[in-house]
Amino acid sequence: MSKVSFIGLGVMGYPMAGYISKAGHDVTVYNRTKSKAEKWIKDFKGKLAETPKEAAKDSEFIFTCVGNDNDLREVTLGANGLFHSANKGAVYIDNTTASAEIARELYKEAKKKGFDFLDAPVSGGQAGAENGALTVMVGGDESSYKKAEPIIDCYSKKIKLLGPAGNGQLCKMVNQICIAGLVQGLSEAINFGLNAKLNMYDVIEVISKGAAQSWQMENRYKTMIEDKFDYGFAVDWMRKDLKIAMEEAKKNNSPLPITKIIDEFYGEVQKQGGNRWDTSSLIKRFRK
Repeated sequence: MSKVSFIGLGVMGYPMAGYISKAGHDVTVYNRTKSKAEKWIKDFKGKLAETPKEAAKDSEFIFTCVGNDNDLREVTLGANGLFHSANKGAVYIDNTTASAEIARELYKEAKKKGFDFLDAPVSGGQAGAENGALTVMVGGDESSYKKAEPIIDCYSKKIKLLGPAGNGQLCKMVNQICIAGLVQGLSEAINFGLNAKLNMYDVIEVISKGAAQSWQMENRYKTMIEDKFDYGFAVDWMRKDLKIAMEEAKKNNSPLPITKIIDEFYGEVQKQGGNRWDTSSLIKRFRK
């Protein structure tokens, strides 16, 4: 059993921390909205901290899962941040989808203070978090990765070290670029099929067993056909992620013409009131 702290109990962090607790680890949680942390304490076994600094104290493994770079700076380097109390020799694992730049910055700061850092963004959405079946993309040192791997494994189905700090975030950018294109293609295809008066349930049943198959197709086609989007990975979050990817693409001279267009399409969905709709709501541009 290890002493673990988990900072950020959103739709992803809440169940992820829960799986670590269920595995028998001693978990202390912190959330900006205290009521959420209080609810977590009722649902799982653990302790509640008043600040990230308090949460991280004496922990062997520290996890964060927050909104963006600014939130991350606040819970790490801020006045009550975890960097002020993290033990020497601890491993800090950040599951936030953030920039590669802040990952490298936090890695350097952690080294100065004598503890380790891994950037470890996740993929699999809310369902993946709730089922303990996330894919985790990791950047950092192999030694700290090996220490943290058994704890990360509590909420994941696939974990891989992809190189130095920042590489986990770069991999997540690749992931989001792929998803954007897949969802747009699926939206166009389902809209085409419906306009052609095809039974799209039957169509997807067939084509999902061939070369067109994707996670998005298998997990989102029913709700796309039925016009249901009040769940899943929100459009606001996707646009945040795509912005990070497009900014990084400028630095490494990677053209992202289709990604840029799809990001604008998501902007149209936001104008329809779809800020919190699942990313599969791209089809709403065709079926208003």
